[in-house]
Order: sequence, then structure tokens, then C-alpha cells
Amino acid sequence: MPAQSATSLKTPDFKEIARRWHALAERRLASYDELYRSGRWTHYYTSQDEFAARMLDVIKAAKAYQKIVGGPEPATPRAEPLRPAA
Repeated sequence: MPAQSATSLKTPDFKEIARRWHALAERRLASYDELYRSGRWTHYYTSQDEFAARMLDVIKAAKAYQKIVGGPEPATPRAEPLRPAA
């Protein structure tokens, strides 16, 4: 295989990479929001505190990527008390 010249190498598009990571963070936030709204979080987390801590991490990640790509802030889930475990 012939060696590529420096001019033929494609440089990464960091904005596009950031947009893709942001899209992933938004999908993750939507997933956690659905876990919360449906009450299914109780199947995966042993306590409300544990789930709330992970949810805050997910929100922080979405906001961090939003700052990188610009645009509107991500939709933060409504502040409601967690549903008690059944």
C-alpha cells in the first residue's frame, strides 16, 4: 500500500465530532427521562439517591456538550419527586 502524502490526509472535523457526542448525550438524557417518568428506574438502581446522582451526571454531560456545539440548552427533565420503589 503506498504511503499517503501529508496533503491527502483528512483532518478530523472537531465540530462534527462534538455534534455527534452531543447527539448521543441528548439521547442518553431522553432515555433517563423516560426511565424516570415510567418508574422503570427502580429495576436498575437500588436507591433514589443513586438514580438521582446518575441523572445529574447525564444532565451535566448534555449541558457540557451543548456549550461546545452552541445553540439552545438541553431540556432538563421536570423537577418532580422520584416515584418510590414498588
